Amino acid sequence: MSESQLRRDLLETSRQMLACGLNRGTSGNASVRCDEGFLVTPSALPVSAMTAASLVKMTLAGEVVGTGKPSSEWRFHRDILAARPEVGAVLHAHSTFATTLACLRRDVPAVHYMVAMAGGSSVRCAPYALFGSQELSDHALYALQGRKACLLANHGMIALGANLDEALAVAQEVEFLSEIYWRTLQAGEPQLLTAQHMADVQQRFKDYKKQDFEE
Repeated sequence: MSESQLRRDLLETSRQMLACGLNRGTSGNASVRCDEGFLVTPSALPVSAMTAASLVKMTLAGEVVGTGKPSSEWRFHRDILAARPEVGAVLHAHSTFATTLACLRRDVPAVHYMVAMAGGSSVRCAPYALFGSQELSDHALYALQGRKACLLANHGMIALGANLDEALAVAQEVEFLSEIYWRTLQAGEPQLLTAQHMADVQQRFKDYKKQDFEE
């Protein structure tokens, strides 16, 4: 896909994140793999003021190509894309329910079978670190091992995908699961699915993907 198309797609995804309530104002950021590096949303610029040209191109060495000031969170975008070749897009959101659980420093456990969509039997919550820091990126990489999403303590969430559409779908699902978990906690402790239940769901998901590929 051309860089110009990726710029348009990243801008549209950023707008969708705002429209569906995953972000507000200048909160959150997004990136997409491009050539040997990536495109990332700029620092401190509201989505309403962004254009395709506003998006910042960077190398996996962390250098800006051309002009622009990248999001302060560019480090975890760079580190994730460098460490996970299957990932094509990274979204970071301050959505209400995911952030609520992150402030409680809770993982999202197997409260619903769709937790398996994120790659395992839970959505882990990474320890707290200052925004924009290498420490935060290191914590996120650890929490994302074997996963497509994680929470960031007292901060928000990260969602990954092979492309922007998948990453957005993961982010929306994690926010829904976070809401479900938070609401069940208001009524008491939820009944969690077992490790075997979740293994069965993950296998079913693999079977669906294989069937789609074969068809």
